Amino acid sequence: MNSPSRRTFLKLGGSALVMIPIMGISGSAFAEKNAAMRTALKYQDQPGPEKKECAGCLQFVPGKTPTAMGGCKLYPGDTEIAPHGYCTAWVKKA
Repeated sequence: MNSPSRRTFLKLGGSALVMIPIMGISGSAFAEKNAAMRTALKYQDQPGPEKKECAGCLQFVPGKTPTAMGGCKLYPGDTEIAPHGYCTAWVKKA
C-alpha cells in the first residue's frame, strides 16, 4: 500500500493555503460580462434616447466612484456596466 507521507501531506496543505488568497484576488480582479443578457436587452455603452443612462436607472448598481463601472440587477454576474450606458429595460430612479 502506497500511503502519502506526512511531509507530502504538509507540502500539499501548505500549497493549498497559499493558493486560497491568490484565487480570491485573481477572481475579483477580472471583470465579467453577461453577453446573453446584454444582447437580449440591447445594452450599449452610450446613453439611450432622451439621454437615458444606466446611472439614472433603478436597476443600476453603482461602482466605487461615479464614473467607475458598476453592475445591474438584471445582468447577473456582469460587473462592467457603464454609468453612461443604456438598455431597453431602463427604468427611471425614484
